Amino acid sequence: MFDFFLQMDTTKVAEKVEGFRSVGGTLVQGGWLMVPLALLFVIAVFFFFERYLLLQKFGKIDENFMSIIRDNVVSGNVTAARSLAKNTQNPVARMIDKGLQRIGKPIEAIEKSMENVGVLEMYKMEKNLNILNIIVRIAPLFGFLGTIVGMLSLFDGIAKSPEGFGINSMANGIYVKMITSATGLIIGIITYLGYSVLQTKIRKIENKMEAASAEFIDILQEPTR
Repeated sequence: MFDFFLQMDTTKVAEKVEGFRSVGGTLVQGGWLMVPLALLFVIAVFFFFERYLLLQKFGKIDENFMSIIRDNVVSGNVTAARSLAKNTQNPVARMIDKGLQRIGKPIEAIEKSMENVGVLEMYKMEKNLNILNIIVRIAPLFGFLGTIVGMLSLFDGIAKSPEGFGINSMANGIYVKMITSATGLIIGIITYLGYSVLQTKIRKIENKMEAASAEFIDILQEPTR
């Protein structure tokens, strides 16, 4: 019985290995343009996870952060509020810290300083997103280019020796040449999904920054204890 299950597991593993080999062999048939497509995919994966991990870190904001800031500011303990903001590593805290530094100045000046910090924080979060946007656009184009080059090569072969090309040969040749198009589209779709996920996370952090800024201005207009 044990030998039977062992044989089944071995068969499944062999089938999976054969499947991977088949996929790998199919991709290789796509030609030299599969190399830049593979490179684009690696770059997209790298920058997606680089941005994703950063945004995960920036998005971790303590729910009690603004409450503690409020208590310290209202009680006049700005030093404690600044210490908390400096020791909290996220865009909201850095923006609030800038506002704390400007306490005593006109509200408009404080708002402007915080807005400037917010712009810089947005730049940090959106950095390298353009690379993903470019890959979304050019990966399918590389795929189509590979298909066009392949089709030209195929028809050139037909023109030179039409008797050597049957229906099956043509169908197989067209199938192989379409590999680059499919690969380019898949890379473009995957990259677009990753880009959308990152944009959504940035928008959420931006909303938190705007809410915190408005709350901080309200705090400054409250009477001190």
